[in-house]
Amino acid sequence: MIVEMRIYHCAPGRLPALNDRFANITLGFFKKYGIEPIGFWTTLAGPSNHALTYLLKWESLAERETKWNAFQADAEWIAKRAETEAKQPIVERIENHFLSPTAYSALR
Repeated sequence: MIVEMRIYHCAPGRLPALNDRFANITLGFFKKYGIEPIGFWTTLAGPSNHALTYLLKWESLAERETKWNAFQADAEWIAKRAETEAKQPIVERIENHFLSPTAYSALR
């Protein structure tokens, strides 16, 4: 198992729009493409409270490449994402990390 940690750094004031997009649009596309989220978090304390962090579970990098690329190429997803950012961008930058659990991790 591989866990992908993605951190979306939002433009100031745009985190509510990102949360809305995930809840009402993105999660439907994740389901369509078999993308399995582990969880989603906002930053309670830290350098910025304009971030959404989430984890995705993958069996392999090959699975991730196939499913993520199909999701990103979906014309309906592209159109809906563009609609949500028509007046103002939501995400300024994205970080992602691929994590491999240790032998003593509860999540393996």
